[in-house]
Amino acid sequence: MGGTFGMRCGLPAVLLCLAALLCANLLLYFYLDALYQDTNPLSAHTQCPLRHFKVGTMTTCVPWLQCPEIRAEVRRVNLIGQGAVKKFYLSEWRGQKVALSILSSEQYTDDFLHGLTMLRGLQSAHVVMLVGACEEDGVFVTEYHPLGSALTLDATLALDRYHWRNSWHTRLQLAIDYVAFLAYLHSSPVGIRVMCDSNDLHKTLSQFLLTSDMRLLANDLDALPEVERGRRGVKCGHHELTGDFAAPEQLWPHGEDVQFSDEAMPGYDEKTDIWKIPDVTRFLLGSVLGSDVIHFHLFQIYTECKRKEPHMRPTALEVLSVYRSVYDSMIETQSQRDRDML
Repeated sequence: MGGTFGMRCGLPAVLLCLAALLCANLLLYFYLDALYQDTNPLSAHTQCPLRHFKVGTMTTCVPWLQCPEIRAEVRRVNLIGQGAVKKFYLSEWRGQKVALSILSSEQYTDDFLHGLTMLRGLQSAHVVMLVGACEEDGVFVTEYHPLGSALTLDATLALDRYHWRNSWHTRLQLAIDYVAFLAYLHSSPVGIRVMCDSNDLHKTLSQFLLTSDMRLLANDLDALPEVERGRRGVKCGHHELTGDFAAPEQLWPHGEDVQFSDEAMPGYDEKTDIWKIPDVTRFLLGSVLGSDVIHFHLFQIYTECKRKEPHMRPTALEVLSVYRSVYDSMIETQSQRDRDML
């Protein structure tokens, strides 16, 4: 190897070539260091006291906005989205971009208030930051994320600005964020909660925001019923669910010959969320270089998540442990490969 190197560079230029190689390797390590992000980054949630916020270019935390401040200081810019329960507006507060959510119809007041209660109670690094609320006006304000929901992932990573992030590192981290939120949700300060707005892949992804640094934040919390042990369980709505995305226990168990009845439909628990993890993960991982290897490493946990008997499925925390282990293993393998190339 030494002889080959000398032939390429010429003996008088060996030191110069070595210096260039060292510089290139340092740049590579800086790049990889930025790429391999911490799975638990410091966020404004951990920097601010309870019931305070800091968004955009703010350097200090301030208390949540109340009705007078929202009415006087939050200015709507334009409509950016609309669902059955809420309308979403890009808005401005003291020079900062924020998202304003407004109740769409009074018939959904209970869902709106439930979502606001969950947003307040689940404030953490896994959930979009609350800026303020005014219940009597049917509005609340959160931090603004211009990329929108996780549904935009593939389109976003296809953009020149973000294309360099279209790697297994970024995509596996997003899957970790998703499972980490479920683990938090299943042992949260407001009890064991189930993601009921998750009857298909599209609906599930729409519940999460994609941040500019390629992380996932739970955003739509309007349908998170509590699992009370010893009770009948929860039911996601009063209509029959169908399709492979829904967990087996969410499907009508009495056959096509018996008409669906909400009263006769058994309840279920948070293990319905576990059933859906492999499907969401496959979308988030996409088909980038390395994703096939990750799927191979996750095959066993996928199989366990898809067990028909809910009690046989792992907990979200157990799945999270496997995902983080695979991430660390992939990082170590790539780092060793890079060292071998030196």
